[in-house]
Amino acid sequence: MTDAQQPQRAFFLQRIYLKDVSFESPRAPSIFQLADWQPNINVQVGNATQKLADDVYEVTLTITATATQTIEGKDETAFLAEVAQAGIFTIQGFDGAEFGHILGSVCPTQLFPFVRETVADLVSKGGFPPLLLQPINFDALYLQHLQQREAQAAQPLTH
Repeated sequence: MTDAQQPQRAFFLQRIYLKDVSFESPRAPSIFQLADWQPNINVQVGNATQKLADDVYEVTLTITATATQTIEGKDETAFLAEVAQAGIFTIQGFDGAEFGHILGSVCPTQLFPFVRETVADLVSKGGFPPLLLQPINFDALYLQHLQQREAQAAQPLTH
């Protein structure tokens, strides 16, 4: 292909916005009376993509953080924070593996600092020490996702 035949490539962020947010502290205010605050933190990560128009996509990164604390021998939920941070991206001229990588890794990487800040802010406004999420390697998560899809496709169908 000559340069004139190459499709023009473009990747840019049009907008970032908070799509959904939720915070629950079912054990408040008694959870704040504990002398030994040693929570177990579980963080779940998800993302979704929706085509909005030609070359325009919404990518949503969802983080769910749950803190549990053992109280009288039983694990109790101290807080549950869920944040869905979305962005609208223009992605033009990419195909195949490059396009999938942009949607599955590059876009979530762009959204992560915003969702991280929102989670920390929610948790601290809920009366808890801020939860600072560790960096996430979205390239590794995307590759893992591809490997799982390949493994599922290789499995024979059972009836």
